[in-house]
Amino acid sequence: MKKRVLLGLSGGVDSAVAAYMLLLQGYDVTGCFMRNWDSIANNDILGNPTLSGTKCSQELDYDDAAATAFELSIPILRKDFVDEYWKDVFQYFLDTYRKGYTPDADVFCNKYIKFGSFLDFAKKSGFDMIAMGHYAKRIDENGESHLYKAFDKNKDQSYFLGQISTEQLSCCLFPLESMTKQEVRQKAEMLNLTVAKKKDSTGVCFIGERNFKEFLANYLPAKPGPIVDIATGNRIATHDGVLYYTVGQHKGLNIGGLKGYKALPFFVVGKDVGRNILYVAQEDENEYRFSYGCLLSNFNWIGSDLPEGPLSCNCKFRYRGKDMPVRLEILKGGEARLSYPRYSYVAKGQIACLYLGERLLASGIIEKTYDVDGEEIPY
Repeated sequence: MKKRVLLGLSGGVDSAVAAYMLLLQGYDVTGCFMRNWDSIANNDILGNPTLSGTKCSQELDYDDAAATAFELSIPILRKDFVDEYWKDVFQYFLDTYRKGYTPDADVFCNKYIKFGSFLDFAKKSGFDMIAMGHYAKRIDENGESHLYKAFDKNKDQSYFLGQISTEQLSCCLFPLESMTKQEVRQKAEMLNLTVAKKKDSTGVCFIGERNFKEFLANYLPAKPGPIVDIATGNRIATHDGVLYYTVGQHKGLNIGGLKGYKALPFFVVGKDVGRNILYVAQEDENEYRFSYGCLLSNFNWIGSDLPEGPLSCNCKFRYRGKDMPVRLEILKGGEARLSYPRYSYVAKGQIACLYLGERLLASGIIEKTYDVDGEEIPY
């Protein structure tokens, strides 16, 4: 008897080809479109709530998902997780911004929605497994599931899965794990799928592309304040709202041609949310961008093989970032500490993913950063 698989069918080319690959592998496949963001309730119809007779991008995605299901002759379900997304993902997203940190909603969307609520729905509906169009690989070793990088390193999305458990992972298939993006596109064109040439989605998980500063202003009202050169303490400009900026940011600061300064760009190096100050520095004299260690909260090890002592491994501090050597020490209470050479722009609130070779070992949220003496950096 064929195993029943519920596939997250998003209306994009990756999940469409994932459905086809599952059919080739002999699974009984049903697609499921997840509706997680209430565009109407959030006055978000194509960025203009006054438009009538137009569909929001989410509904257009559903139309594409339904077209894919028809073209591949598979059933399609539609399931709302709007309340769960708001409670478990979006509130965390806003709370992290309020602290002045840089969050990654996609990571917690995977943990709580795609591998949480969606997986629970699949089990209650009688499905044996779930599947996703992620570029990632599951390998079962010693009786449990571990997470590995996908074959296509340019598209690898394991970073966004670092907060799921080995139990969640064991229930999921990744049909694209050995394919390149080019091969996926070619397969979709060969099958004459409607979504074959559809561009990849970007932006926050399920919220999508938009002017992000304007979007955040709906939930975190702008409060202009001083932009301060951290090296001199001089106020050199005014920001739109300290919560809207991230460490390492250069674009959007609108600082230039300052008397007494070199013709070099400024970068964000830190924030003081309580005093509403945005700290910046120029690149050539910017020692303030460096840290030598960090504290991780929400530390999640995928598997049961936790090391008993310190471990040398690699860390990806942001998606698309390089794998950087670190020394891991696991602490009590769901925390861990990383020490490393002089790294720049390690931002609080972002996800640190730890790898040993191709395997993703663990991840955590960057809560604190430390200077060369091991003291917490206050900004």
